[in-house]
Amino acid sequence: MVALLAILRDRDEIQLRELADLLGASAATIRRDVAALANQGLLIRTHGGARSAGVGAELPVNLRDGRHRPAKAAIARAAVSELPLGKHAISLTGGTTTAEVLRALHHRRDLTIVTNSVGIALEAANQGQQRVLIAGGILRPSSLELVGSLAEATFKQINVGTAIVGCDGLSVQGGLTTHDDIEAATNHTMLERASRIIAVVDGSKIGKVTLARLADVTDIDLVVTDDTADPVEVDRIRARGVQVKLVHPPTADSPED
Repeated sequence: MVALLAILRDRDEIQLRELADLLGASAATIRRDVAALANQGLLIRTHGGARSAGVGAELPVNLRDGRHRPAKAAIARAAVSELPLGKHAISLTGGTTTAEVLRALHHRRDLTIVTNSVGIALEAANQGQQRVLIAGGILRPSSLELVGSLAEATFKQINVGTAIVGCDGLSVQGGLTTHDDIEAATNHTMLERASRIIAVVDGSKIGKVTLARLADVTDIDLVVTDDTADPVEVDRIRARGVQVKLVHPPTADSPED
């Protein structure tokens, strides 16, 4: 389904027969996938084809997990290396890159982890983390994050050393942005309670602007991204006084650490 949506981002509209040829799938499979994605509002069905739902359409978290995985894992390892040793409280927004950060913390048992993400909280528990605080609120099914005034009230009661935040876009013009304004407001409150903010952003999102701003670029202390990021936008971010750390994900010829 991810490949199908990627084709629509490039082509805007396409016939089902051509989709089947491009993806090497049967017509029945394509019809079923198109129907499922249309029901989620991720595309629009047309007579004999499909049309993009537009740039604001948000991929559900279960469809995002495999995208840019080596880059996200490398970004996560670099972000974790920036955390101090010893007891430390960190907050994590939802998202696939912050999930990789949590996986890279599997060796740490001296952290307090604060999150509004159901997925992050469950994975932290399965990983054996002993101190996990999850903020309550209204569940966003597409991101599995708890948002709204209840979650914000929880964040206002605490202080954390480092907030590690994912996003859907990061640029000098737009700042840190996401697809949902309520999610942005909740995560903004999380960031306000942190002494340091690290943005973990794969290169495809650098220079991108989506609907709702959750922070200005100058609010960020460190951006960790990969070497596919737009170098012009990276220079603009650095010119605003923000530290940027570029990682080099493994290729097919260079195995991941």
